[in-house]
Amino acid sequence: MNKLFTLTGLMAFAGSLAMAQNIQNNPGSNHGNKFEQLGTILPTPNEQRTASGAPGVKYWQQRADYNIKCTLDEKNLLLTGSETVTYTNNSPDPLTYIWLQLDENEHSTDKSANYQDATKMPAVGTTQSIDNLSSTANNGFGINVLKLTDATGKKLSYTVNKTMMRIDLPVALRTGQKYIFNIDWNYKITDRMSVGGRGGYEFFPADGNYLFTMAQWYPRLCVYSDFQGWQNHQFTGRGEFALTFGDFKVQMTVPADHLVGSTGECINYSAVLNPTQLSRYNSAKTASAPVEIQTLAEAKTAESKKATGTKTWIFQANNVRDFAWTASRKFIWDAMPQKIAANNNTVMCMSFYGKEAYNLYSKFSTRAVAHTIKTYSDYTIPYPYPVAQSIEAANGMEYPMICFNYGRTDADGTYSESTKNGMLGVIIHEVGHNFFPMIVNSDERQWTWMDEGLNSFVEYLTEELWDNTFPSKKGPAYTIVDYMKLPKDELEPIMTNSENIARFGPNAYSKPATGLNILRETIMGRELFDYAFKEYSRRWAFKHPQPADLFRTMEDASGEDLDWFWRGWFYGTEPCDIALDTVKFAKADFPTTIPEARSRMIKVDKPAVNAFQDISKIRNREDKKISFYTDKTPAAQDFYYKYDRGLVSVDTATAVKTVGSVPLDVVPAADQQKYENKFFYELNFSNKGGLVMPIIVEFTYKDGSKDIDRIPAQVWRHNELKTSKFYVKDKEVESILIDPLRETADIDTSNNTWGGKAKESKFKVFKAKAASSVRGQSVGVNPMQKAAGK
Repeated sequence: MNKLFTLTGLMAFAGSLAMAQNIQNNPGSNHGNKFEQLGTILPTPNEQRTASGAPGVKYWQQRADYNIKCTLDEKNLLLTGSETVTYTNNSPDPLTYIWLQLDENEHSTDKSANYQDATKMPAVGTTQSIDNLSSTANNGFGINVLKLTDATGKKLSYTVNKTMMRIDLPVALRTGQKYIFNIDWNYKITDRMSVGGRGGYEFFPADGNYLFTMAQWYPRLCVYSDFQGWQNHQFTGRGEFALTFGDFKVQMTVPADHLVGSTGECINYSAVLNPTQLSRYNSAKTASAPVEIQTLAEAKTAESKKATGTKTWIFQANNVRDFAWTASRKFIWDAMPQKIAANNNTVMCMSFYGKEAYNLYSKFSTRAVAHTIKTYSDYTIPYPYPVAQSIEAANGMEYPMICFNYGRTDADGTYSESTKNGMLGVIIHEVGHNFFPMIVNSDERQWTWMDEGLNSFVEYLTEELWDNTFPSKKGPAYTIVDYMKLPKDELEPIMTNSENIARFGPNAYSKPATGLNILRETIMGRELFDYAFKEYSRRWAFKHPQPADLFRTMEDASGEDLDWFWRGWFYGTEPCDIALDTVKFAKADFPTTIPEARSRMIKVDKPAVNAFQDISKIRNREDKKISFYTDKTPAAQDFYYKYDRGLVSVDTATAVKTVGSVPLDVVPAADQQKYENKFFYELNFSNKGGLVMPIIVEFTYKDGSKDIDRIPAQVWRHNELKTSKFYVKDKEVESILIDPLRETADIDTSNNTWGGKAKESKFKVFKAKAASSVRGQSVGVNPMQKAAGK
């Protein structure tokens, strides 16, 4: 137990503030900014990535295949591994070195990236925290590279830079070539409950057992891409991963009484399961409800009667970007199938959990896994893998076909509704990550929102289909309001590097999810949005998309110009605050006389020649080789040929009075009844927040009925600060409410209402006459008429 003591004093704190980019085209104007195209803000399309958002004809990506053997030493909390990697260079570039990620170095005192944040002296500290701060000794954590050779056994040169490792190739690896190397390594497994991180162990003092979550556990290839080259940014614990697809064969040797859940399919269940377990597993393949392969009673027995010896579990996973696994003797294990009709795939949905989570996980976990992969398949692409798993590990992290989640009951087996909902939310979220980024394989280290935000959006859709009363927190527009109304110095755009985000959850998860939901429900409509979103998922499945690929595909597949939305919601920090400033009201008035025509004085046009003779005109005249068509073609010479050259004298000083016609007529009495009972309203709006959004207007009439008008965001194009809308109504309006369903994340609803009696005014109504002039015809007296004395 840590001893507590009180600290006094203050530490000065200084932090840098992330400011939104100024990407306005016309910053001094009230228009021409928010609806301009993104243009050069997006990368230039090329043969790898097209302007439509699809992969190009020369799109390429690398490949890395792994054959790994590892041993889990539970007594010494040590993992030892040996792997053979086959790396394929599909790029057009010769590679003289390759980069690997050593994520376990995050926990090392001398190998970590050591990216630090500003700190303050706390009021209360622990002896452990002070020891950690004051210690400079190597804590022994991190990857130890024991051996590195090529396929023939020859040693290779390498350099470790914090969490990255560069292998220098003896000969450049050219396009289409493969390179095979072997690496042996080990590391001390960390207590993730105290040290933090995704991988490690949790120890249960009550029964003396461990639960291992083996994540980021092996040296793995960095991505080499067309848009970045090597993605070898250091791992600091926040910005997650950029990874290369490949096939895995992994053998894990663990204590004999451990159950193992893993990425991929186990190909030797017959060797590691007892006959009862194997029979239950086989029956689970056709079950309609979860079948317990290892029961609660059996798990409790395994906890108390620890076996000796080891077993080796072998898993195969094809076309995955990563590999993770879990092992413990504490596990209850259940499973059931889920059919994905679109690709005729039957997926084994499974859960592993300790007795501490039994009353929650046995009832909900595997069912939630099945619901998630089915729903995500409907909204994106059909789930392609054979397995999907949820592991209760007091955690929340995702890997292909397996994820680690939380959700434990109280000691008596009961639980609160918030615990249940939190568990369901994290299972749906982490299982959903199989699609983003495990299949639609974005670069998490650069753009957290491309996986967390998109996944949170489909999580919201999935939660809503799980239970109509589910208290979803990421997706509904009103839930992001508190974040949107924060001071500007506490915000940054969604388009911010993962390591630099201050308010990580709202920025990378909730705001992009909310934005996509606003697009779906309010701006594009479900049909257009769903088609375009599925097209993005289809285009970039098992590939490496960038933000521009999403933005362009959503527009390309829907026919909607959404640059204004990406500009405001993803590149900006301005909130939505639309105010209903004034309402004008009028009834029809039918004048019996026509307004007098307006007269005006019009001067005769002067010759249409430039006031200044520019150098080109002068040089063209002086060049003896140049002749001008009208000069050498008399048939092309008219009155104005002479007029422009001063060869015709015309009085252009004396103005001519003209009378403008009034294209109006008195409305016949028989037609007046059509308009006399109409109610006319002019609504005037202002954009106080800065973010342009649709205006949703709800009218409540004096008879109690209501209707809604949805004004597209483009109404702000010519004035981004103020706009107005004129309405003709059949009934008198009692009140008006802007954004009645809180769809636009408006941060101030106090200026969204109008009610009571507006001052009535008359609205004059006339009948329009037929047009009396033809477009393009002269108005007034022209010089030809003046010269002729007309």
